[in-house]
Amino acid sequence: MPRPPFSPPDRPDVPPSSPPDRSNDLTPVPGILGPDEAHAVTAPDEEPSGYPDDPEAPPPTEPLVLDPVPEPEPSSYPDAPDAPPPTDALRGNDTLEPETAPSASLLPVPLETVEAAKEATRSRARDFGRLVLRYATRYWPERTASEAPAVDEPPRLVGRIGQIIPYMRIIPWTLAALFAASFAWDFPGMTVSIFGEAVSVEGLLRIVSVSGLIGFFTNWLAITMLFQPREKRVLIPQGLIPAQRERVIFRLAQAISQELINEEIIKEKIHESGVIGRYRDLALGVVRGVVEDPEFRTDLKGLTGEYVQEVLGSEAIRTELAEVAAKKVEEQAGQGLGGVALRLYRTFAEDDFQRRIDAAIAELPGAVSPLLDRLDTALDQIPEKVEARADELEAWATKAVLSFVEGLDVHAMIIDNARGYDEAQLERILKSTSNEQLNYIKYLGGILGLFGGLVIWQPLASLAVFAVLTLAVWGLDEVLVRARRKVA
Repeated sequence: MPRPPFSPPDRPDVPPSSPPDRSNDLTPVPGILGPDEAHAVTAPDEEPSGYPDDPEAPPPTEPLVLDPVPEPEPSSYPDAPDAPPPTDALRGNDTLEPETAPSASLLPVPLETVEAAKEATRSRARDFGRLVLRYATRYWPERTASEAPAVDEPPRLVGRIGQIIPYMRIIPWTLAALFAASFAWDFPGMTVSIFGEAVSVEGLLRIVSVSGLIGFFTNWLAITMLFQPREKRVLIPQGLIPAQRERVIFRLAQAISQELINEEIIKEKIHESGVIGRYRDLALGVVRGVVEDPEFRTDLKGLTGEYVQEVLGSEAIRTELAEVAAKKVEEQAGQGLGGVALRLYRTFAEDDFQRRIDAAIAELPGAVSPLLDRLDTALDQIPEKVEARADELEAWATKAVLSFVEGLDVHAMIIDNARGYDEAQLERILKSTSNEQLNYIKYLGGILGLFGGLVIWQPLASLAVFAVLTLAVWGLDEVLVRARRKVA
């Protein structure tokens, strides 16, 4: 009869006639008996030995039943067929642990690796966007001139008045020169005959020059006080526009949003222009040009292949896919007979089930090439499908644009933009459109002031002359206007 492998060694300090104390002589065997198990397995002193040739040997015990050892998987190294397959226990400079490393499919997924794969997905998506944009730019036609005629800036003033404004700049200087000359000479003792009466003209030069200067400076002050001072002062009132800045902005925005630019006007112009239909046809041409470009197809296949190989080549991603696939298989099996069969199969052959899942996932990178070959067929179908739904796309784009326009608050937009301008900027804007007219008003004040001086000098005669001249000018203007209307 064979002897047990854990026979105690002979103790020289124990007499042969004494039964040995076996409770502390069993050596723990890693993987078979631990220290606690060794203490538990003791031989009673009074029980006779089962070995005639060794009376001190322990009695025979029941045969030790060990768990079956799984057969080793085939080696992955051609030069060492007896070597075990590689496991995840060996990483970098780490050494293999004594225990058998678990299967890679059962290891926890490293979060940083999965996150890196997600970042790679986002990066490839950006690369795809840049690729499409690059080829779309190639097939996008160059911008042509707008069909609407360009609107030229209108002249500042039209007609004879606009032509004489540069000459009117000398009016205030002339009046100032006359006023200065009046102190040296002002028709001393001179008279003129008006309707047979002698009228003195002494002092006339000073009267008309002062009246003209008063008219000019009055208009200049009125125009200046529209904008100056920009800030509040203690004694001098603030300018009209700076003081009423918010009200001016509100009224300006209200007038523009109600009369010039509003939602209805914008929608009407969109329908009249047909811009959405033109851009639909343009987009169809760009799509057809891009998908039919051989270089685009080559670049797209390369980008797709690199991405699939990069992601599916990650052990963490394959592990994640294996877990997801196993869950999906269970969900599809359900609770019926198929589900029961699957659970029984996994109970008794979990390793085989997991091995099949892992093998299917491992074959995914190799299945990329056939899919890339089918990419050409899919790209060929894109222009036809887009063109078949062109009317729907145009209707959708029109609805989207009109919805956007309806959501616009033109009044609020103008107010927000105008509030971004300070008083100096508002002054420049207003003067840029009306500065010449304001200057005309200033110089006209000098002329009217000069005529006012004549009224002061001779009230009745001057008023009579001015009335006749005014009626004559107005009558002549009316005749010319009616004649122009008949010609038109």
